[in-house]
Amino acid sequence: MASTYDHLDAGQRAIVDASVATYERVRPMLKSVTRDMIQTLISMFKDAEVTPLFVTGRTKTVESFREKISRLDPPAVPGGEPTLKFPDPFRTLNDMVGVRVITKLPAENAVVANLIKRQRQIFDCRGDREKAIGSIESGTYGYSSRHLILRTLQNDTVRAYQAVFNPELPANGSYFFECQIRTVFAHAWSEIEHDIRFKGEDPRAWSPQFDRQFTATAAMLEVVEKEFAELHERYETVVSFWDEAGEGAAPLTPERIREVWQTLLPHVDRKIDDDWGWAAELVAAHGLTETRQLVELLDAERITDVRKALDHRYSPGPDRLLDDLLLWRYGREHIELTAEPADAGPHPRRDSLQRRLKQIERYRLTGR
Repeated sequence: MASTYDHLDAGQRAIVDASVATYERVRPMLKSVTRDMIQTLISMFKDAEVTPLFVTGRTKTVESFREKISRLDPPAVPGGEPTLKFPDPFRTLNDMVGVRVITKLPAENAVVANLIKRQRQIFDCRGDREKAIGSIESGTYGYSSRHLILRTLQNDTVRAYQAVFNPELPANGSYFFECQIRTVFAHAWSEIEHDIRFKGEDPRAWSPQFDRQFTATAAMLEVVEKEFAELHERYETVVSFWDEAGEGAAPLTPERIREVWQTLLPHVDRKIDDDWGWAAELVAAHGLTETRQLVELLDAERITDVRKALDHRYSPGPDRLLDDLLLWRYGREHIELTAEPADAGPHPRRDSLQRRLKQIERYRLTGR
């Protein structure tokens, strides 16, 4: 396997070898720092408004450390020699300790980041940026991740590490590390991508088709995340409809009925120029005046039974389906409250409702 280390000259290798030897010596203590950071973050989210799926982390392996500090910068002047990108890695690298907070939805990333940044007695946030392999601005796709650079404050585990790293310097408990915040979908994508793209056995085995597939899966990932975010938002809206002291008590105006209907039954369409005044009149006739009463009426099992009972020739719009649901629930009372008087002249609505009620009654008796 090709390595960046193989391209170094003798002087550069000596510098890298010395840093690697130090890292091998102190890595066990850095693993303790990693565990401490993970536990600190887990405790932080116990009573938080958002609970991550999980918090994980890793201490950079010796091999990964060697590869990273073997990277070269281009020559400072034309014809010059390339120089080590990280000649003093213990001062400049922030990812020897890395912690990842994994969320369910993209919107939770910002909530989690803000909560961490507010813990000023524990951490000093020295960097905060959105990182994506692909970005909207460039028109490409990749996973999105929130990256925080945090500095610990007077941490005892860090002090223990510092005492091993250099006993001659005072241990102040201050250490920089990286905290990534990303969704479980982005986490899965990045882990697989990292294993294949950066841990490949031989770079000569790389195929452009891999790039195409990673781009395609990143695009699908973005769509899936948006769908789950919309699903969660719809769920929160529906739950609010049942709140007797809140949204559930909102009056059933035509606009409110439209909002409830489009949230619960977006697949039951209506003409674009229709209004919802007739729907408001129908529910008001039965004293249904609050949002939660309409939500209770629009029960999925009831809708299924009504569709089976009436065997609609054409898919009913909201007015017709609502009319049938009220007829199913209230029977002849619905006819008397909303149809023409029985002794009136032509009464097409009364005739239609009576015919449909017979179908409902037959279905209840026979199941067909």
